[in-house]
Amino acid sequence: MIENTTVAVVRLANGLDIDLPSYGTIDSAGVDLMAAIDKSYVINAGERGLIATGIAIALPSGFEAQIRPRSGLALKYGITCLNAPGTIDADYRGEIGVILINHGNEKFTIERGQRIAQLVISPVAKLTWNEVDNLPDSNRGVAGFGSTGI
Repeated sequence: MIENTTVAVVRLANGLDIDLPSYGTIDSAGVDLMAAIDKSYVINAGERGLIATGIAIALPSGFEAQIRPRSGLALKYGITCLNAPGTIDADYRGEIGVILINHGNEKFTIERGQRIAQLVISPVAKLTWNEVDNLPDSNRGVAGFGSTGI
């Protein structure tokens, strides 16, 4: 089991009355982000919008936060996150925003305080390039998209 990680969070002026993101269940991987909008926000079919969350965070070095869609919104309404998973770097200090898109056939209305996405904290490995002339062989080789079957 990975140890708990403490993340500094600031409630911004637009999110003072909104609960901090929390886990839906004891084994949830992500916390739910809420919309910190002044009034209802409509995303028409085929359109996208940036939704404020009313929080800013300071991740410990060596971690990232990932913005991921909520499965219920995706299944029921066709609402998902663009740039998913979106990465929040450990040195970013601005408000967390969620880019939502409506892939459904009907307009979708977001209300203040509504759960709109998930935030997952993950450790990040830093790489060092080792430039070589050839890569070692593998069972898959250069076989790409769809090469492993359906």
